[in-house]
Amino acid sequence: MSRDIETTDHDDIIYPSAIPFVLVHLACFGAIWSGVTWQAVTICIGLYWLRIFAIGAGYHRLFSHRAYSTSRAFQFVLAVLAQSSAQKSVLWWAAKHRHHHLHSDTEQDVHSPRYTGFIYSHLGWIFSRRHDSFDEERVADLMRYPELRWLHKYEQVPALVLAVLCFLAAGWSGLFVGFFWSTVLVYHATFCINSLAHVSGSTRYVTGDDSRNNLLLAIFTMGEGWHNNHHAFQSSVRQGFRWWEIDPTYYLLKALSWTGVVWGLRTPPEQVLRNEQQLGPSVINRAAEQLAAHFNSERIALAIASALQASELTALRERLGRAHDRTAEVLATVPLPHIPSREELMAKARAMFAKTRSLEEIADRAYELLLASVGTRLTAPIESRS
Repeated sequence: MSRDIETTDHDDIIYPSAIPFVLVHLACFGAIWSGVTWQAVTICIGLYWLRIFAIGAGYHRLFSHRAYSTSRAFQFVLAVLAQSSAQKSVLWWAAKHRHHHLHSDTEQDVHSPRYTGFIYSHLGWIFSRRHDSFDEERVADLMRYPELRWLHKYEQVPALVLAVLCFLAAGWSGLFVGFFWSTVLVYHATFCINSLAHVSGSTRYVTGDDSRNNLLLAIFTMGEGWHNNHHAFQSSVRQGFRWWEIDPTYYLLKALSWTGVVWGLRTPPEQVLRNEQQLGPSVINRAAEQLAAHFNSERIALAIASALQASELTALRERLGRAHDRTAEVLATVPLPHIPSREELMAKARAMFAKTRSLEEIADRAYELLLASVGTRLTAPIESRS
């Protein structure tokens, strides 16, 4: 059973699986030889939207988040359509996406622009050797379906079959324009959610990561661009929370629910829609880490050390040394210069984060983290001599 290897080195992004990806892009230039027919353009447009829907409704909202329920037959149809986009198997995709949400924009995230850079988060990570496998335990609920395991074993079959059908329907233009053009467009529209949606856009919710709402991405991905909404309530089948936030994937799933094809559509509670929910401990801690990082603990420690008399600094270091992991408690009880006040952290928190009822908890936790970091730096000379 494979495990995700958590590392941020990029020394293995040139991997054999990247070769077909490059060839798919190069194949788009085949249209210069084949010409561009209206039949091929129609196929390209149709396949783009069909597969964007299958990725959003299938790979993402159904398989990764179980935001609704459906029959095994329709589940398989969505899996085949999504996998025809040549974005690896449904099991791999869901496992990596669940891992992303568990560690979003931390050093363990498989595709965070904050830690791995924009290009690597956009597509480089996919071809890294360490990401070729996936943690089966993370998708144990999906592993029980033999048809999904079969699709994983033969992950390129849906894409190859679709390519052949495009050729039979409209000749070489159908292949190059209809299949390859639409496949490349689907690639980068999907990849932008991992990269651009964590860099550009607006934030309505404090999520402890860099997720953003992006209208342009929402248009081209049928609603997936409301990424900050999604990170605020991951199991919602609806990602456009406001009436004006267009989410065609949700509209289609809602229509399918009227026919009984899908059911049990999960939507965010009113408390979340009003942005009045209490944040979980992990989100508070991540947001607090972001807030504390805006204050230079090393500079603060140096300023404190230079402001104290030698005897006072020695006494403080000895006390901190005895405190071990309670340095924040010690510093909180000692009047010291240059330590930002809790009010300063609150002011910074208001400037950094969207509205949330948990802002004071974030500021309190950030204050603890900042004091602990300062204390660690103040005791460093003692530890280096031991």
